[in-house]
Amino acid sequence: MDVPVSVMQLNSPPVQSTPLILDSLPNPSLVDENCPRRARLEIDLLLLAIEALDLSGSEAILIMANELELQSMIKNRVSLWRLRSTNPLRRYSQRRPLTLTEAKALVIVGCYLARRLTVLLRQLLLASQQLSDKQLSMEHHFRLSEYLERFRAHFRSRMNPKRALVAAYNSDEKLDELALNLLTQLLFCTGTYGMQRFWASLFDGEVA
Repeated sequence: MDVPVSVMQLNSPPVQSTPLILDSLPNPSLVDENCPRRARLEIDLLLLAIEALDLSGSEAILIMANELELQSMIKNRVSLWRLRSTNPLRRYSQRRPLTLTEAKALVIVGCYLARRLTVLLRQLLLASQQLSDKQLSMEHHFRLSEYLERFRAHFRSRMNPKRALVAAYNSDEKLDELALNLLTQLLFCTGTYGMQRFWASLFDGEVA
């Protein structure tokens, strides 16, 4: 009697499984599988704000990517730089597209880091409101002033001043306003379904 034998193909390459956490963000109905310009810009700015908050900078992003098992997309500093340089406002922007899968990985990492910073985000936004109510400058709060200073430095060193949108942020006041808006956005990402809502907002007006 013949007995069927299962033969293992030892030379077959291992199947690369997609991290399940990526399924927490839906695929928008786009014409192609690449992120639109505005989405690439906003994702990078959100990560820029996190870097200004967290002194470990891009290292924190890499560590979180590893914890979430997203290292297949965010392997190291070079791959992270390449993904973020799809932001057209960057000094050395890459012409390569940012796929939806890559964008999901960046958003998920950013939102998980934001959750770890929830207390600090609330403190800084409260301090900002209190100083504004008293008509005092943000320099009166050391931690907030430090964040704003770091954000301005990051933005000016990494963005292309020849771009019209970058040139529009030609003063400390305008950059501080952007930095504070990003704090609000980060706090929004920490709420219930905040990550999914932020993801959906990236494609407003872009869905086919």
